[in-house]
Amino acid sequence: MTPRLRPWPLFLTFVAITLSGFGGALPFARRMLVERRNWLTAEEFTETLSLCQSLPGPNIVNLSIVVGSRACGWRGAVSAGFGLVGPPVVLVTVLGVLYGRFGALGEVRDALTGLGACACGLVAATAARMAEPLLKSRLALAAPFMFAAFCGVALLHWPLPDMLLGLAPASIAAAWFRRRRS
Repeated sequence: MTPRLRPWPLFLTFVAITLSGFGGALPFARRMLVERRNWLTAEEFTETLSLCQSLPGPNIVNLSIVVGSRACGWRGAVSAGFGLVGPPVVLVTVLGVLYGRFGALGEVRDALTGLGACACGLVAATAARMAEPLLKSRLALAAPFMFAAFCGVALLHWPLPDMLLGLAPASIAAAWFRRRRS
């Protein structure tokens, strides 16, 4: 359960997350919230992110608002959300101006290609870390849904919303039946 916090630490934590997260802040959010601050357990992080993925909007923004809200009500939600979104707005504006001026240079294109590869690695590592607690505690329940989602999206190229609409009710029902039996 998220501890009770003041808005300022939430703001600063999400500023640190977003400034670390070039190419995606999710790996840094997990590290900060679970491993460094101990505000969430690995399972709570995965469950909260799962909720946030089912909501419209960017997952990491939804996550910041949920964590902030749990920790400090509406003030926490605003602080965490603004801490996550504010600095990138400024940075992307500056980088956009610089890219408009220097984007045609080969060195800039090569640097962006390297950053893209790093971002893919971070996403893959985060997915593996997030899957670990589910696979340890509920292998028989979680693995078929993970496999189905991977096959549907990565191999068959089915749209993610269609996969969510199909798998979410089935996985919720499976978890409900499992809990009811135990």
